Amino acid sequence: MSVLSNNKRVVSGMRVSGRLHLGHYHGVLKNWVKLQHQHDCYFFAADWHGLTTRYDEPGILEKLIWEMVVDWLACGVNPSLSHIFLQSWVPEHAELHLLLSMITPLGWLERVPTFKDQQEKLKDKDLSTYGFLGYPLLQAADVLLYKGDFVPVGDDQVAHIELIREVARRFNYLYGREANFEEQAIDAIKKMGKKNSKLYTELRKEFQQEGDHESLNTARALLENQHNLSIGDKERLVGYLEGNGKIILVEPQPLLTEHAKMPGIDGHKMSKSYNNTISLREEPLQVEKKILTMPTDPARIKRTDPGNPDLCPVWQFHKIYSDESTKEWVKNGCTSASIGCVDCKRPVIDAINLELKPIQESIKEYESDFGSVKKIVAEGSEQARDEANNTLTEVREAMGLDY
Repeated sequence: MSVLSNNKRVVSGMRVSGRLHLGHYHGVLKNWVKLQHQHDCYFFAADWHGLTTRYDEPGILEKLIWEMVVDWLACGVNPSLSHIFLQSWVPEHAELHLLLSMITPLGWLERVPTFKDQQEKLKDKDLSTYGFLGYPLLQAADVLLYKGDFVPVGDDQVAHIELIREVARRFNYLYGREANFEEQAIDAIKKMGKKNSKLYTELRKEFQQEGDHESLNTARALLENQHNLSIGDKERLVGYLEGNGKIILVEPQPLLTEHAKMPGIDGHKMSKSYNNTISLREEPLQVEKKILTMPTDPARIKRTDPGNPDLCPVWQFHKIYSDESTKEWVKNGCTSASIGCVDCKRPVIDAINLELKPIQESIKEYESDFGSVKKIVAEGSEQARDEANNTLTEVREAMGLDY
């Protein structure tokens, strides 16, 4: 895909972890389902990323992969609208990771915020491995391989996207300088016709000499509409415009997603490592049991004690699941002690079970026809490999490895 394509590309993966929970659904999957109607989407199950922390559990990943993919499909991630694939079924991820590791300074990886954070959280694992240190670079390869324009992330992951951008920038700086780059760019300008050539040249001057970013945007739009230019020429002229060489790897932008921060049943972030989740496959009675045993405002010792919803973990669920009238009823009832904590929890239980029912029915359908699930991933992986090979052909050529 050209960096000038109108149909922007989204690339996103999920570390293989098996059955998913409500945090995954509200934090990632609902957004994927929306994005697949708006962009060209590549969604992959990151089994190699799973190995960075579970390298000592051989054989466990296979079961976890298929449970996770079934949950994706049941939640509405649609293979007709997006490419669904398995990271290790596209070995080009590993090759690009290797090639990028040759040019990436060690300090860039050591300063990624989650590097030390994860080591602290997973003290029971020996994470002093090359694979764990390099996993942000594997993430970079995952995105750069498909020339992704956007990567949907939360605020805490923006640093990872900035690393990907730095790696792409460094690669383009080192390898985007064709021996006759300037001559080829000037030849490409002439192909635009007299009027457009003059306009492009003026806009390039305004951007490079005066830093006018509006001129940069106008020039990019001008190039998009030059149907007589090849993709290679367009990419050269983007690089020439910005004062770089040919753009080979596209710098992705973070696509900050607004989503409800799903709390766990203990009030902390919902996470398997905290053992505080509600699974997408949770039985209705188990949902009821988990919600009924949730802690509430510690000030409400007796039924007659008034409470403060802001201090109650259950209120966070109401923010996600309840309409305005229910939330008003909870606020008034809690602060005046006219309702008890069990009364407050009932609408949440009903809403979660209502949400999970169609997902669970769909899970059963996919599990009863497991061959179709594997076929979806096999076909998606083939499509991904085609795209990955196009990028790697350019990368090998730029690095002088196409002998």
